[in-house]
Amino acid sequence: MKKAAVVVLLLAGVAAVAGEAGIMDGFGNFVADVQAEDELPDNEKAQNESEEVTGEEEDSASKIDTSITIGTGSRIAVVSKATDGEYWKLVHRGMEDAVKDINTAYDFSSDDAVTMTFEGPSDEQDVETQINTLDAVIAENPTVLCMSASDIESCQAQLEAASENGIPVVVFDSNVNEDELVAAFRGTDNTYVGKLAAEKLADAIGGSGKIAVFSAQEKTESSQKRVGGFKETLMEYPDITIVSELYTDKVDDMETAMADVLNRYPDLSGVFCTNEDVSDLYLSLDKGEKAPVMVGVDATTVQQKAIADGQELGTVSQDPYAIGYQTIIAAAQAMSTDVQKAAEVEKNVLLEPEWIDASNISDETNSNYLYSK
Repeated sequence: MKKAAVVVLLLAGVAAVAGEAGIMDGFGNFVADVQAEDELPDNEKAQNESEEVTGEEEDSASKIDTSITIGTGSRIAVVSKATDGEYWKLVHRGMEDAVKDINTAYDFSSDDAVTMTFEGPSDEQDVETQINTLDAVIAENPTVLCMSASDIESCQAQLEAASENGIPVVVFDSNVNEDELVAAFRGTDNTYVGKLAAEKLADAIGGSGKIAVFSAQEKTESSQKRVGGFKETLMEYPDITIVSELYTDKVDDMETAMADVLNRYPDLSGVFCTNEDVSDLYLSLDKGEKAPVMVGVDATTVQQKAIADGQELGTVSQDPYAIGYQTIIAAAQAMSTDVQKAAEVEKNVLLEPEWIDASNISDETNSNYLYSK
């Protein structure tokens, strides 16, 4: 039988939200510091560990404050839009570290420990598998559900089932259509991703020319916002024309469809690819001697090499580790045993992306935006 004791939880700085967009300031910086520690040389790690022992530098778990009550033995169920890919692996890692920090902060072990499961399809387009996984997870009655929606409208029944069973839902990366059933959202400011990509691409092609948009699923909220922000910004450039707009769920084969666009428009000036998978796939194509200027999203290892080699202008990159970490912190508050405190969880927190190109790809301050296998 589970202990009746409750514990308290809140990450210091979680309320430090900058501006109306809800972009985290102090909290985002804290998460970046946590991730960067794992990337330090061994001698610097040893030095930091020594400083922590002497109390000169607090570890991440010690920064978890006491404000929100949660029950011991709580279960966090995560159903991701996908599990494969460099982006999703970093999201998963951030979530795991957040759970570890919670358990360390309150000396949880055995049955008292907060646990997490991470499931989902390997392919973002496999909506059916995600829905089936959601059904199975909700039936297990977790303390809180975290999910990233492949289709903005497909999981309405699952959201209603979670609500009926008293399971709070925290959405990350890609939101849902009916967000009144959602306690919180943690992800990138995707409208800004599109706007920034448009500005960089428009400037690179001199404010005129034909461009193509190659996107992930049309029914995914993150894709919709990125393409929407991109097109909104291009309205300021009347001499730029979008001649093709492709979505992975609207064509039989995305690779073939993109190649066909390149063949039909030999005078294409630019290309915008809206996520990790599409960007990497586009870079694998034979683009001829005069390739269009390319702007991608997510600084994968493939894109990092393409930027270094001059095949890609740059990429608008997210901080997936921070998204994962902040999702679990939001989930902890949403599942609080204090109903009032649970209701006070910040509804929408958007993290700002970073532009990565040849001029700053080696900058250590951008390490959180550079993915690895």
